[in-house]
Amino acid sequence: MHSPLENEQVAARVSNPEYRRLYLSIRIKFVLAMMVAVAWTGTSVYLAQAWMMDLGNLTHPYFALWVITFIAFVPGFMNAFLSMSLLLDRRPPRRDFEQYPGVTMLIAAYNEQDAIRATLESIVSLKYSGPLEALVANDGSTDETAERVRQAIAELDIPANVTIRLLDYKENRGKANALNSALDEATFDLICTIDGDSRLRDDSMRQLVERFLSDPPGTVAVAGAVLVRNSRATLITRAQEWDYFHGIAAVKRMQSMYHGTLVAQGAFSLYRKDVLKEVGGWPHTVGEDIVLTWAMLKRGYRVGYAEDAIVWTDAPTTLSQFLKQRKRWARGMIEAFDIHSGLLLKPRLSMLFVWWNMLFLPLDLTFTLIFVPGLIAALLGYYWIAGPLTLLLLPLAVLWNGVIFGIQSKMFRREGLKVRRNFAGLLFYVLIYSVVMQPVCLWGYISEFIGQRKGWGTK
Repeated sequence: MHSPLENEQVAARVSNPEYRRLYLSIRIKFVLAMMVAVAWTGTSVYLAQAWMMDLGNLTHPYFALWVITFIAFVPGFMNAFLSMSLLLDRRPPRRDFEQYPGVTMLIAAYNEQDAIRATLESIVSLKYSGPLEALVANDGSTDETAERVRQAIAELDIPANVTIRLLDYKENRGKANALNSALDEATFDLICTIDGDSRLRDDSMRQLVERFLSDPPGTVAVAGAVLVRNSRATLITRAQEWDYFHGIAAVKRMQSMYHGTLVAQGAFSLYRKDVLKEVGGWPHTVGEDIVLTWAMLKRGYRVGYAEDAIVWTDAPTTLSQFLKQRKRWARGMIEAFDIHSGLLLKPRLSMLFVWWNMLFLPLDLTFTLIFVPGLIAALLGYYWIAGPLTLLLLPLAVLWNGVIFGIQSKMFRREGLKVRRNFAGLLFYVLIYSVVMQPVCLWGYISEFIGQRKGWGTK
């Protein structure tokens, strides 16, 4: 027995002539991408024999195998698979609908007095013909967040199809409790979450819902595209603009192609209300969005990605804020493995990416403790770890960045956007970003393993 939303998804696909065009099946695309990745890795192994022998003689053969595997072979395999998958991606296009379903938007807010009004202004400016309900869950803020929401409700020109309500919880109980309490108040069967400092484009909600309805039956959530709004604030935000535009967007697009986006991020995602209830709502964890998404995947559901449903977010402006955010994301991944370890045994194409994520711990460990010192040694003329053979990764890095830049640029042009010049941020992203980010990810893994305290303030 299908839900009404599932029936709409089926009807959208059957009635869409673009969908009936001949495409390679997902399994064939997966096999082709895997063949290219294996071929690239095999070539790298062959070319690295001398490097491995020299490093093994200097240290130990097993140490050399570990180092070169996680410096060259594994990243090469990942990037080759990613690049080929993106080149093969031909997802069914979104289509227009005569009627759009109602959506309840949940905004968990804690001390968002400076940003919440702009977020609400972006909601009332949405070009969405269906009913919209925005519930602001003020989680015991100690500033004037609640008053700013009341003021906005009184002053904004709110369209007839939009309602905004303040749920003013006096006690700070954490983000998960705020969202779950607001979920109980939701009117509609589709739930959208956004952050209190987000800015929606006027077409974002329509595009997100259209992608949800156009995707295969069994899709219970769709992640929107989060991009950096304040990219000109500092060098850190400039670098993050490239990370969101290149890295995060590319990975989500690839994962959704194989029916399993691993994170429907809280900053902008759409969910079926009944499935949220089925999995118990948002968990009380640091990475509540990744743990929630994995609960859905564990039950066999599909999670998609709407690459053109854009929300602008304020990225951390200081190095300290950035490190805390990425540490929190790393902890969230370990939480997801701890809570949903059974997901590793699910026979689905997208499970490759769950296993893939397991490699981040040895990758970050090797990068932090071995490769970074190896770079310093290379500057002094000792090429034991980082040397001429590591340049074999550069052609693939150029290909990967070229593929995703082309895809994202095409999407930007279609949306009337322009990729801004950001050369300083690009240099930082290419040369320094990983040197900063991967050690802090390792810090996040360790923090979770030793049970460091959690909460809204634990960034």
